Amino acid sequence: MVKAVKGNAIVPTYVLEYLLGQYCATNDEDSIQSGIETVREILRKHYVPRNEAGLIRSMIKEKGWHKVIDKISVDLNEKTDAYEATFSNLGIKKVLVDSTTVKAHPKLLVGGVWCIADVEYDFNEDKTTTPWILATLKPIQLSHFDFDSYIEARRQFTTDEWIDLLIQSIGFNPELFGKRSKLLQLLRLVPFCERNYNIIELGPKGTGKSHIYSEFSPHGILVSGGEVTVAKLFVNNSTGKIGLVGYWDVVAFDEFAGKKKRADKALVDIMKNYMANKSFSRGIETLGAEASMAFVGNTQHTVPYMLKHADLFDDLPEQYHDSAFLDRVHFYLPGWEVDIIRGEMFSNGYGFVVDYLAEILRSLRNHDFSDWYQEHFTLSSDISTRDRDGIHKTFSGLMKILFPEGEATKDEIQAILHFAIEGRKRVKDQLMRIDSTYVDVRFSYEDGEGKTFSVKTLEEEEYPRYYHRTIGDGSEENELKSPVKTDISAKESVEPVEEQPQAGHVAYQENQRGISYQTLFGPYLKGA
Repeated sequence: MVKAVKGNAIVPTYVLEYLLGQYCATNDEDSIQSGIETVREILRKHYVPRNEAGLIRSMIKEKGWHKVIDKISVDLNEKTDAYEATFSNLGIKKVLVDSTTVKAHPKLLVGGVWCIADVEYDFNEDKTTTPWILATLKPIQLSHFDFDSYIEARRQFTTDEWIDLLIQSIGFNPELFGKRSKLLQLLRLVPFCERNYNIIELGPKGTGKSHIYSEFSPHGILVSGGEVTVAKLFVNNSTGKIGLVGYWDVVAFDEFAGKKKRADKALVDIMKNYMANKSFSRGIETLGAEASMAFVGNTQHTVPYMLKHADLFDDLPEQYHDSAFLDRVHFYLPGWEVDIIRGEMFSNGYGFVVDYLAEILRSLRNHDFSDWYQEHFTLSSDISTRDRDGIHKTFSGLMKILFPEGEATKDEIQAILHFAIEGRKRVKDQLMRIDSTYVDVRFSYEDGEGKTFSVKTLEEEEYPRYYHRTIGDGSEENELKSPVKTDISAKESVEPVEEQPQAGHVAYQENQRGISYQTLFGPYLKGA
């Protein structure tokens, strides 16, 4: 339905679904078609494309008023002691807004909110006043929902059915994804339901890394990596006004990678403190906030290339390629495992209205599931406090998304715990390449019967030869030329011993690459 109405309107998905929810909430095909036509008509009449802003301003002047769909932000004008709205696409400023509207919707003050608004025009001779009047303003967001009925409904689904429903809600066809790929997609939702969660995703272009943060929820904001300042993100010292982290649940940094990009050193230092302690100090006071941070960017090279020549954080700007900053990241989402988005991957089935799901995830921020695995499993004592925090936060977030009612089996809990540990291990293993002061950690956990489970990342399984090399140890070129080291002098000659292929069983993980029929069966076919 969203695809049917989106066309070339540059509005987020939750705006379209809000309108569809009002006009297409039925199973009747004819009613749905007429509802879609109504929504298209509303967008055609009331959405303001930037290139037609002049025409719509003229229409409001001639007609006296008009209803518009636009992104509206509000500022306090201290000189006149009044709130003034700016319409992003319509291009009008200093439109008076009453205090009650601002109190009811404080996000208008930071970054702006998509709204349906009635704008009136009343010209007078007074040069100090604006002719534009804001008659009504209604943010396009869900007004209420029943959390208990959501929990009750979850109990009627199996785990696989529930995962498929969530994947369809994001907009993808679950039949085209394996279990691990589905979990990677759902992991992008964790910042919305977990406070102060820091996630990084680096991978090839075109895998939909920033889509969730820009289209999915009215509680998240996507900022370009180079555009943000300390004042915009944290607090403006001259006005005392708190920045984005005070108002949004998720602040995502787009185009975060790029070695040549310059980053403000002061910003990096404040971010380090905020990501570790949930607080930042400017001037004389220390302020706290609960926004999660998501960093998304494109990689320039393949995984084996990065592992061979540098590390998996290689594409980050120099100021962010810093072990103290990266140590505060709770999960590294391997973007190279996510498929490049193609037309057939989109879903045609039913899913949640994204606005509804966004409100559910927001309410789940008040819950904590981080210790639910402890009934069955114990983390290795090697794992440091910071590693433990990262594992706990990822585990808690995935539990909230998949089992909000808390009824998971031991095997399901183990799968989520294993996945959470892998994401934090990916961060730690790269830190050990960047900074030699980090000690080696055994990422493992035990069950109640004393059985130990060791965790490896998928890259470790695929490229063991490159994965455990410390860059710059002076021996890497020799290693690549002759991976087998021997003590045999050149004078001695040794008859090569050809090993006979053995019967056996080989297990591979989903998304594992570097496997061929040649390596699997080649030894068994010699002489055939």
